[in-house]
Amino acid sequence: MIRLSDRINRLGESETLAMTRRSRELKEHGVDVINLSIGQPDFNTPSYIKDAAKEALDQNFTSYPPVNGYPELRKAIVAKLKRDNNLEYSPEQIVVSTGAKQALANTMLALVNPGDEVIMPAPYWVSYRELIKLAEGTAVVMPTTIATDYKVTAADVEKKITDKTKIFIFSSPCNPSGSVYTWDELRDLAAVFEKYPEVYIISDEIYELINFVRKHESIAQFDAIKERVIIINGVSKGFSMTGWRLGYSVSAPEIAKACDKIQGQITSGANSITQRAAIAAVNTNPSTSAELNHMIDVFKSRRNLFAEHLRNIPGFVTNLPDGAFYFFPEVTWYFGKSFNGKTMNNGTDLCNYLLDHAHVAIVPGDAFGNPECIRLSYATSDAELIEAARRIKTALAELK
Repeated sequence: MIRLSDRINRLGESETLAMTRRSRELKEHGVDVINLSIGQPDFNTPSYIKDAAKEALDQNFTSYPPVNGYPELRKAIVAKLKRDNNLEYSPEQIVVSTGAKQALANTMLALVNPGDEVIMPAPYWVSYRELIKLAEGTAVVMPTTIATDYKVTAADVEKKITDKTKIFIFSSPCNPSGSVYTWDELRDLAAVFEKYPEVYIISDEIYELINFVRKHESIAQFDAIKERVIIINGVSKGFSMTGWRLGYSVSAPEIAKACDKIQGQITSGANSITQRAAIAAVNTNPSTSAELNHMIDVFKSRRNLFAEHLRNIPGFVTNLPDGAFYFFPEVTWYFGKSFNGKTMNNGTDLCNYLLDHAHVAIVPGDAFGNPECIRLSYATSDAELIEAARRIKTALAELK
């Protein structure tokens, strides 16, 4: 008998990837599945970025790159932080990784000791909890509701801080809720963290560019806590480069060196051609980019369209998200209802029912720490969104 490690046995599978896999398997058997489970822009990577990759191939950038990233890319990220966020950093504080997920893993492994507590508002991105497990830390979950736009207050966070608290981790714009923290809300959070100098803050800003209502605000702008903030970002969402696999962390030099050390033993540097393409992406000024502004306009239009259709589904309680490309409706109205003897006990049952009977792939909210909700991505065409809402409404009407 194969005996796997306790570490892997404790680790859960990504439910977003699991649902995507199930929908792919159904498609392979000829089923017309609409996949609203995966967080992937349906736009092509801009041509000028692909051209930069082709140029890198022609210039033979095919050798091992530095573990923490090419100097030119790290300098471009420093310039981006100043241009877009008015933040001052040095290239030594940047570690380029194979996706933002690796940047998060590096940071968690570099900071968390067994038993350390990591506070995270729910809903949270699916991998946060599992990365905490890998680092042998303890997740301290802060539930939120749609009534608060799925956000926590500074006062609530302070109540959760103990002498074991090591990290507070959150995303803004948030995956899965689309919620965006305002400058005032971040200021209040920063004021709390200023009182607890042993607490680090991981700010996941991967959806920075997909923001519909206001300028992106980073909690790293508050000088009193800046050296304890670790920014996680990348090019996957804003530049439609999910398959290129490139993210980065921004942190104090000591933390950056630790992340570099971990990465050097696991993957070494991110793909060399991707890094050269990412230079072109990071050098893009969002305020003047026709490609980026078009993508954001399309996502906002889809958000408004899908919101209208979701609100016509009985029992769906949803807000209007300020960023990213997800809805996170509360669906407890359907819990306890049944179809052919199968009872909907939770969001997972409901998502499996909708995949099997409506052929729409959705992720249960339990994966994000909110079992009363489900997550739907609207990173697809208007026609598919309208059809998905129709199928969902029809299938849910069969539950009694």
